[in-house]
Amino acid sequence: MQIEGSIEEIIFRNDQNGYTVFVIDFKSTPVVCVGKLINANIGESLSLDGEYVNNNKYGYQFSFTSYEIILPKTLAGIEKYLSSGLIKGVGPITAQNIVKHFKEQTFDIIEMSPSSLAEVKNISIKKALEIGEKFKELKNLQNTVMFLQKYNITTNMALKIYDIYGNKTIDIVKNNPYKLVEDIDGIGFLTADKIAKNIGIPADSEFRVRAGILYSLSSSIEKTGNTYLPKNLLISQSSNLLELDYSLRQDLFDDALSSLTLDKTVISMWYHDAEIITPTKYYFYENAVAQKLTLLNVSQITQKLNLDDEIKHFEEKNNIIFHEEQKNAIINAINNGVSIITGGPGTGKTTIIKCIIEILKQNHLKFMLLAPTGRAAKRMTDSTGEEAKTIHRALEVASGDLAVNSRFVYNENNPFKTNVVIVDEMSMVDISLMNHLCKALPRDCKLILVGDKDQLPSVGPGNVLDDILKSGIINVSLLKKIFRQSDDSLIITNAHMINSGKMPILNNSSKDFFFEEKQDLNSIKNSIVDLVVTRLPKFTGLDSNQIQVLAPLKAGICGIDNLNKSLQARLNPPSINKMEIPVGDNIFRVGDKVMQTTNNYNLVWKKLNGFIEEEGEGVFNGDIGFIDLIDFQTNELVVMFEDGRRCIYPRTDISQLALAYAITIHKSQGSEFDVVVIPSIAGPNMILTRNLIYTAVTRAKKMVVIVGEQKNLKKMVANNYTVQRYTLLKDLIIISDKKIKELFE
Repeated sequence: MQIEGSIEEIIFRNDQNGYTVFVIDFKSTPVVCVGKLINANIGESLSLDGEYVNNNKYGYQFSFTSYEIILPKTLAGIEKYLSSGLIKGVGPITAQNIVKHFKEQTFDIIEMSPSSLAEVKNISIKKALEIGEKFKELKNLQNTVMFLQKYNITTNMALKIYDIYGNKTIDIVKNNPYKLVEDIDGIGFLTADKIAKNIGIPADSEFRVRAGILYSLSSSIEKTGNTYLPKNLLISQSSNLLELDYSLRQDLFDDALSSLTLDKTVISMWYHDAEIITPTKYYFYENAVAQKLTLLNVSQITQKLNLDDEIKHFEEKNNIIFHEEQKNAIINAINNGVSIITGGPGTGKTTIIKCIIEILKQNHLKFMLLAPTGRAAKRMTDSTGEEAKTIHRALEVASGDLAVNSRFVYNENNPFKTNVVIVDEMSMVDISLMNHLCKALPRDCKLILVGDKDQLPSVGPGNVLDDILKSGIINVSLLKKIFRQSDDSLIITNAHMINSGKMPILNNSSKDFFFEEKQDLNSIKNSIVDLVVTRLPKFTGLDSNQIQVLAPLKAGICGIDNLNKSLQARLNPPSINKMEIPVGDNIFRVGDKVMQTTNNYNLVWKKLNGFIEEEGEGVFNGDIGFIDLIDFQTNELVVMFEDGRRCIYPRTDISQLALAYAITIHKSQGSEFDVVVIPSIAGPNMILTRNLIYTAVTRAKKMVVIVGEQKNLKKMVANNYTVQRYTLLKDLIIISDKKIKELFE
């Protein structure tokens, strides 16, 4: 419905996201309204589109999704509007004088003939022109937002667009809405295409074809982890998206690709006898990583140290005896500029790291322990007794003047002050993060990469660990012998059986690995919910929040979307005293377990470290926490993350959160959970693979429970399919190594 009236009172205003609670006079009745306004000023008349909602705490409010500004027509309304502080330099007395002089013509004078304002007492020509300019700027901003709202672009996104294009926004969108796809994060091709169709831009416009190609390329990178695409595949995908036949309109596609290449948005090159297209930034990421790795590797070739005494001392101190492959891993890590230690669970990676740390300490060398996620960093800290940080936290998100030149504080101009960097869970480090890490490494630094080569590749673009391994340039220590396994434990044994293509032992006689046969999907779902809510807490003594459901799929009865709703209904049901807020198809409540689903470098967090409160910026993909507070006045919520960071989410960023009672196996990478529960269901062969179930099982510290049909588990274990990612890093490492060695010869 639509209501109209002037703002009588502003109850609350968040200038960061525009969220405003205010009262308007609607037909002589005060109405509390909530929503986003570009500006909020007493006396401003608005036409609001929305609906009445009953807020549990604040009662009936009018929640609006779009609005239009109506300039007041009465002299009292005009004076009230001008004196509201909307226009800098115009206070109550100046507003009164202007209206007294120009009466109903006031707005026309300000807009069309601002110099005439100098006729008013105490207004100079300079001030008159400034008032006119400010009024014009506000009108342009308001017109732009209202223009964009017609195409279902939110107020916040409209402000983001206006910040980039300014007064040219409407002209740019009318002439080429596809430019939004290239310049604005969060605007997709389909949104721009809808605007273009409404405006009347033809389907074979060069702008449209260019945007379609770019969107197809970026979608492939985001969804499948590629860093490039063969040209023929890119053309096929973009042709389908655009519904244009390439064979009939080859000129359009070639012209668009030439345009993207000329302005350096993409790079076109020949690779293994095929033409490929890669976004320029990803080519530079992979090339920079290749150069840094090979430079570190070659520049530190020195006389090999004999570490027999140090290793023997560590063995005696810890009452252990290293296997030969473990000793070699320690020696290789210390004696090489870059090295990789890879192996499955129970092969001694953590013990090797502890020994390396002790040797580094004995030699008075500074070191840093890093991991891609907070959970992985905490596990590294607990197992080594030394502080480990996430890679993002070690790099430190830049703010203020520093952020102008770099996303992070530590970079090629300000490297880490360390001798050795050890990175755990390398399989989940994507090329963008690896690029930033390599930039921050000093030229005389040793880099030790630790991970499991058989786990899933990173969620983000690239195939970093696999490419480094396959390059054959970097020293690799492959650990095969299993050490950590008690007689009545099956997690590690079964993980290695799965990895070798054998069915795990499912006799339910161990203390930590169980299989529950269920036939239909609803029975599987109900059993999983019951296990998490009642059976496992009773059996293990653990809280339900320490039990993590890891599912292979998002959709379906046993997908994470449905499982999360079912688990939320049991673990955190609605209550009169419990605050909640709708977000898309979900409802978030205080107490809900949630996960950050994308990197957000701007969110501010605070953390109490003893008696000192730390503050920083950046919340990252995979961070898990619990909703601590929902504020209806601001439509914000507060999340307390597992590592103690407390972060306030403005309404615009809440959509980056997802319920996390159940998460995808892909999202679980780099994390460990006390107990994991896994549905064994049918699905696409490209998704339900051996390394998927292997990754899920290896996330458990104390117990694994699989629910479903054995035949589906058997299919997964037998399915050794791996998605081929298109990446350049492996060959770039080989090329860079050859060039650097030639320089050193």
